[in-house]
Amino acid sequence: MTDMRALIDDFYGLDSLLTPDEVQIRDAVRRFVDQEIRPNAGKWWQDGVFPTHLIPKLGELGVFGPTLPEQYGGSGVSGTAYGLMMQELERGDSGLRSFASVQSGLAMYAIYRWGSDEQKAQYLPRMAAGQVIGCFGLTEPDAGSDPGAMRTTAKRGGRGYILNGAKRWITNGNVAQIAVVWAKDEEGIIRGYVVPTDSPGFSAREIHTKASMRMSVTSELYLDNVEVGEEALLPLSKGLGSPLSCLTQARFGIAFGTVGAALDCLQEAAEYTKTRIAFGRPIAATQMVQERVVDMLSRVVDMQLKALQLGRLYESGAMRYPQVSLAKRDNARGALEVARMARELLGGNGISVDYVPMRHAANLETVDTYEGTYEVHTLIVGRDILGENAF
Repeated sequence: MTDMRALIDDFYGLDSLLTPDEVQIRDAVRRFVDQEIRPNAGKWWQDGVFPTHLIPKLGELGVFGPTLPEQYGGSGVSGTAYGLMMQELERGDSGLRSFASVQSGLAMYAIYRWGSDEQKAQYLPRMAAGQVIGCFGLTEPDAGSDPGAMRTTAKRGGRGYILNGAKRWITNGNVAQIAVVWAKDEEGIIRGYVVPTDSPGFSAREIHTKASMRMSVTSELYLDNVEVGEEALLPLSKGLGSPLSCLTQARFGIAFGTVGAALDCLQEAAEYTKTRIAFGRPIAATQMVQERVVDMLSRVVDMQLKALQLGRLYESGAMRYPQVSLAKRDNARGALEVARMARELLGGNGISVDYVPMRHAANLETVDTYEGTYEVHTLIVGRDILGENAF
């Protein structure tokens, strides 16, 4: 079984294209997930619980902001190494990878890219250690795929700004100490603000009705005359491009993370078909099952190739956001298809959280939607190729 798992994991020999550091980093996260996450993921998912007790260990593992400079708590690893971290976290559960993606690619990156030196020094080292958790308040009840239609406002007043509005589908909302909130100022310009979640008038309400991403804290944020000082403004942020640049970072992590979920489903399904006996032989010995496993493998290899090349583009500085859109679009949908096929191969057992495919499939329904739907990314890439805006 071990040899089969290794073959599936690296069918095209892509490990040979990784640096020793990248392999070491990936394997360290894999061991953590195998020891700390996988034995409990089904129960945590079923109970709707995120393992907050593991946050300090995740900080020690270095999964928060690892591409940032060491002065801000990062380790300056390659983009591919960061992606492989996300891959291994999502092998455990999409909710675990989402936690790290929001902390790193959204909240920390927003402060690093658009914040002042003082904000970076104040927040980033503690966020990298997992001592301060952040969330990213962009999506609203009536502004998802069209974030420019947001209604949250920031007006001059008090000791700086007064924020009013609501955000929805916010990962980490109820466990965060700070929220990076995007709001329109009095000129209608979108800017970012670092808001302590214990500020008067700020409240977070956890969403408990999810049938997906259950091992993830997802919240609604409400800002009722929340007063923050001048120091809360991310001074370099200006316009919708600021939060969208953060989404590019997070989508990069999704392109890798979904590979992990797909691999987990494929490996369990392949092993199951070797041990499931029907009509006197393993179902792995039937043509239909072999075709299905190869179809799954084909999708996984496509995903791996796209993610690896995206990582190299990231590192060279040549990566463009439409390339990230194509990878997020294809890999999220590809992983969802792999999870569904794995669920079918497991038959009745496929719907139990004692096995991984149904949990991954349910999670991937969300991953396929958030950070830009399949259709939105299609239009982003279409516009890039054809030069026509079809939004």
